[in-house]
Amino acid sequence: MKAGQLEARILILVTLALVAFGLVMVFSATSAAAAIGDGDPGYYLKRQGIYALAGLALMIGLSRLDFRRLREVAPALVILSLVLCLAVLVFAEPVNGARRWLTFGPATFQPSELAKLTVGIWAAAYLARRKPPRTLGELARPFGLLVGLFCLLLLAEPDLGTTLSLLVLLAAVLLVSGVPLRTLAAGGALVALGTLLAIWLEPYRRARFLSFVDPWSDADGTGFQTVQAMISLGSGGLLGNGLGESVGKVNYLPEAHTDMIFAIVGEELGLVGVAAVIGAYALFAFTGLRVALACRDPFGKRLAVGVTALVCGQAAINLSAVLGLAPLTGIPLPFVSYGGSNLIVQLTAVGILLNIAAGGVRARSAVSDRGRRDGGSRTARARDRGRATRAGRRGDVRRLAPSLRGTARSRGGV
Repeated sequence: MKAGQLEARILILVTLALVAFGLVMVFSATSAAAAIGDGDPGYYLKRQGIYALAGLALMIGLSRLDFRRLREVAPALVILSLVLCLAVLVFAEPVNGARRWLTFGPATFQPSELAKLTVGIWAAAYLARRKPPRTLGELARPFGLLVGLFCLLLLAEPDLGTTLSLLVLLAAVLLVSGVPLRTLAAGGALVALGTLLAIWLEPYRRARFLSFVDPWSDADGTGFQTVQAMISLGSGGLLGNGLGESVGKVNYLPEAHTDMIFAIVGEELGLVGVAAVIGAYALFAFTGLRVALACRDPFGKRLAVGVTALVCGQAAINLSAVLGLAPLTGIPLPFVSYGGSNLIVQLTAVGILLNIAAGGVRARSAVSDRGRRDGGSRTARARDRGRATRAGRRGDVRRLAPSLRGTARSRGGV
């Protein structure tokens, strides 16, 4: 089996399994409510199926497109994402007090999902050609300025969960690029301070944070969603109550089909189902990092880490919120939760990772890896050129030797 084929097959199997599992759980979580609402129990399932097909088509297309081309269009993708994030604040209609979706006929699109992927592509392309930032001042330009602008636009929607997942992705790319831990720690401290400030200045975020500290103090108010998630998870036991037998999804657990779908998994499939889902994301993370380690292209290595962090970092944030280990952020569970924009972008990212797995192992970049301290690629090429030059000189001497001997004989005869 060629290098990268095993990793690619594992990624495909894990991704398809999670998407199929998500379709089943979306139908289980929404069929009763959809039947009561408009009489069609499969309404959400049909829409999620369409999004899944569109995302799989993009995944296949990106898996066949050379990932190095993304480096050339990275600036254009960043500009497009900025324009879309601005457009959503101007033209989008508020839904539950938030402006996050642009409407195109029957379809809706969330620009913040695209912004996460484009920032990852741009960061990987930038760090593949330049030395990693060594100080906080170097980190602030251009990463702090650009990512700070994106974070301000996302917080204005407001969307704190997407902001956090974008920062996790960027931190992973910076770490693998060789940024010193003390610099990352200083940047992380500033981000944590800004996050706390954003939470405290927004009343609903402040209420969510305080309910996370002690959800049972207001179990019928701000802590209702967290408490109901705990009840659903706990009532599933070891094997669960059976697929489709959840009680929490019927007027008890808000947003059961989106950011709280993992609680339904725990109630219906028990600890076994919960462990299987967590294991699937762990296998995805392990395989994605193996792809990054095997990739010889500096851009591909960083991009593989960014894509892995995009999927698994978002999963970790969602699982932590449902399990009561972190405040609620409203971020969906990748491949499983209902939501078209997130599913399509995540599958697109997997397509890029598959192409890196297939071609990145054999890739030889045109530029040296600036993030490496040994500069191995440039030294190896210089050594090869030196050997070729010496070999060429020896060949020239051999070719000239007969003529020189002939000249010497002719002079001796005279």
